[in-house]
Amino acid sequence: MHNPGNAAPDRAAAQERFADGAQYIAGRPTEGTSGRTHTVVDPATGAEVLTYGLAGPDDVDAAVAAAREAFPGWAGATPGERSDALHRFAAVLADRAEDFARAESLQCGKPLKLTREFDVPGSVDNAAFFAGAARQLQGLSAGEYSGDHTSYVRREPIGVVGSIAPWNYPLQMAAWKILPAIAAGNTVVLKPAEITPLTSLMFAQAATAAGIPDGVVNIVSGTGREAGEHLVAHPDVAMASFTGSTAVGKRVAELATATVKRLHLELGGKAPFLVFDDADLEAAVHGAVAGALINTGQDCTAATRAYVQRPLYEAFVEKTAALMDTVRVGDPFAPGTDLGPLVSRAQRDRVAGFVDRARSYARVVCGGEAPQGDLRHGAYYRPTLIADAAQDSEVVQSEIFGPVLVALPFDGDDEGIRLANDTPYGLAASAWSRDVYRANRATREIRAGCVWVNDHIPIISEMPHGGYRASGFGKDMSAYSFEEYTQVKHVMFDNTAVAAKDWHRTVFGDR
Repeated sequence: MHNPGNAAPDRAAAQERFADGAQYIAGRPTEGTSGRTHTVVDPATGAEVLTYGLAGPDDVDAAVAAAREAFPGWAGATPGERSDALHRFAAVLADRAEDFARAESLQCGKPLKLTREFDVPGSVDNAAFFAGAARQLQGLSAGEYSGDHTSYVRREPIGVVGSIAPWNYPLQMAAWKILPAIAAGNTVVLKPAEITPLTSLMFAQAATAAGIPDGVVNIVSGTGREAGEHLVAHPDVAMASFTGSTAVGKRVAELATATVKRLHLELGGKAPFLVFDDADLEAAVHGAVAGALINTGQDCTAATRAYVQRPLYEAFVEKTAALMDTVRVGDPFAPGTDLGPLVSRAQRDRVAGFVDRARSYARVVCGGEAPQGDLRHGAYYRPTLIADAAQDSEVVQSEIFGPVLVALPFDGDDEGIRLANDTPYGLAASAWSRDVYRANRATREIRAGCVWVNDHIPIISEMPHGGYRASGFGKDMSAYSFEEYTQVKHVMFDNTAVAAKDWHRTVFGDR
């Protein structure tokens, strides 16, 4: 364990950087006008980082107006001009990488090595990818009609996009939502979670530094009920993009339906981790611990349900618990830390509630408690393995969103795949086997937007991320995400100057 005292300079830097307010509208920082404030808290220590004025409906209106005003100019820029701007954006992000890494660790409690090696480089790579994608805004078909007409397809930007991001990956979610949208020529108003607004604001500031015009990227830091709902329902917002829980996603869909908005939802997950009896057991154990504990388990693709074929089950449980016990929980800014706190004490208590209730019907093999001593003031929770829960139990069916893995045995392959599919979710999964045919069957039959084989968690900018069923619809990253933020237009030319008359004659006769 480490003394969580190394964040003081970063806390002071955050207070100085956001002294002008936690909203960013039309290229300028400003205070929210709701009349209420929120305090960002360092989850490692419980210390206050920043108190700011929350955005209200008036701030959302101002941000949407700025985005609407900026849209014609940005949509009218050439693909090459937008591409150049995004290449500059990627360079600014890379130049400020350490500032982003420290701010993300400070507000979320992520180990600094995670933000340095994963969150920030991934966001820079996303910017570079969409800089290239901006030049690929193409229609996919053209055709002739009776020789007299030529048709083609245009892909065009939609307009103002209202995006809502969660607190588990604030920087990466800002990148996933803003970059494909602006690469396609849209403008964006992003509402980050009010508890983690810092890196979203820095992201917008970096856009301005890269020369992206004022109003193209706007940030409103407020609550979901006040700022978020007003943004989704706003009549000048043409598309709503939301990442978060399935329950809130349903509310977003309800609000978007009233104005017939384009909708993109990336919702909850309960990823199965399916281990067949021919798997490399040591690899599977290491994959399970890494996949379950990434970002302290606050990841909708995290491994949460380990289904292990019975011949390997007891050994898997024993080895996984032993490896979890070696994970170093501590100060996110200490070099040796593997696992930081959860994002808040409220989230820690929620996770603890799931584990405590599970003691009556399952076996808590390791963890299951908050550490004491130097870490008692933070939102820490030990890595936890639960075994032998029933398939219909709460810890198997519900999204815990913490450092908790549940292990269950299965017998035949059919049963394993059936159990893997037996939740409402379908975001991600993994299958572990040395048999290519067995693994390939699992990739076909598991109903999830991503299925890893002999690995769990890696993602890349070129490949899509998004779910099935209660995990939502639409894709982040990749060319598929880019297309989400466009609309298709059919254009037809009369090549003869008389075809319209001939068509009229065909339909209505001579007159």
